[in-house]
Amino acid sequence: MSLNETMNQLSHLLTNLAKDLTKAYRGTKAAAQRVRTGTIQLEKIAKKYRRESVAAEKSSRVKKKPKTGKIPIKKSVKKKRS
Repeated sequence: MSLNETMNQLSHLLTNLAKDLTKAYRGTKAAAQRVRTGTIQLEKIAKKYRRESVAAEKSSRVKKKPKTGKIPIKKSVKKKRS
């Protein structure tokens, strides 16, 4: 499975979980059960995403942002008066 497919699955699952969470909060028992089983699926898909994203980064399929030539601004440190 590709990284994009896994991201789509993760997004779809999170959307459904959010809907069911609001229903479960209102007291719908079936929605509460779907949330409980959905969290198990979420864990599995999140682990798969983690594996695939690390592999993609190692093979440099994921585009990294180019570094800008900006120099970080140093914060001034106040000295204590003696």
